[in-house]
Amino acid sequence: MIQGPGFKNSVRRSRSDRRGPDALFRRATGAVATLVILLAAAIAFELLRLSRLSIEKFGLKFWTGKIWDPVSGEFGASPFLWGTLYSSILALLVAGPIAIGIAVFLSELAPGGWRRPLSFLTELLAAIPSIVYGLWGVFVLVPLIRKLETGMPESLRKLPIFSGPPVGVGMLAAAAILAIMVIPFSSAVAREVLRAVPASQREAAYALGATRFEAIRAVLFHGRTGVIGALLLGFGRALGETMAVTMVIGNNPKASLSLFAPQHTMAAVLANEFTEAADDLYLAALVEIGLVLFVVTLVVNALSRLLIWSLERGSRRIPPVAAPEAVSGAEAA
Repeated sequence: MIQGPGFKNSVRRSRSDRRGPDALFRRATGAVATLVILLAAAIAFELLRLSRLSIEKFGLKFWTGKIWDPVSGEFGASPFLWGTLYSSILALLVAGPIAIGIAVFLSELAPGGWRRPLSFLTELLAAIPSIVYGLWGVFVLVPLIRKLETGMPESLRKLPIFSGPPVGVGMLAAAAILAIMVIPFSSAVAREVLRAVPASQREAAYALGATRFEAIRAVLFHGRTGVIGALLLGFGRALGETMAVTMVIGNNPKASLSLFAPQHTMAAVLANEFTEAADDLYLAALVEIGLVLFVVTLVVNALSRLLIWSLERGSRRIPPVAAPEAVSGAEAA
């Protein structure tokens, strides 16, 4: 078929006509993405500016001090840092295996008719407001923990990890409520990670004579980076949780190893005392806590996203498995 100059010119015009809207759309979406980065930078700058008075006065002693006394102007944030890390790590230790089990069941074992409803119900738990979890914790979880504390043998109560008043509110209640809130996030992301594992990995495991359990182990091993990223996403959610933890942790600015002792977190102290900050130093100390909490959660979430992206890039690089007929034909040739 002979193509004249008129046909080539029309093709060039159609390409140039499409190039204009495409370039405009690319610039618009790039501007929106840049706006998100600028917004995060503006938040960090404002927090740094407002916390400058506390940073200059206390320095690193702010994060090693154990006394939080706004009346005397002495501020030490180590109890809040301890409570935040302690409750989040405990929640991750409880929620991690449960979230991975849910993800494995929904992606590998659940019947076809059950998979979608169960996935919907799991994701629905993530949509429940944190204040509702907090109310459930106050009226249901705290009484159960109080019964556990009062029924515990005295020999165990003498251990530092089980000491403390049997009031129900404390670190154990906060970790339990955080674990319940973390499970939907981590399981949903882990499920998508396992579904992204190429089918050739499962087929190769079964071809080598693996059982179903061994094939699932192979899938988990292949997607281990993304699963760790899913757990880190849940960890980031636990670090920044405010209302539910505030209602059940007891809000006592004293660090303790006990699971039953009332303690405090960085997010909880901001929610409780920000409106009571009467002087500039008190306000700057609270803003410095918010700055550190912002940086920590940002780093944890960025690290988890990088792990998930690395898994996705790795799955794209895996070549497709050739059919047995093609392999035998190539060998015969």
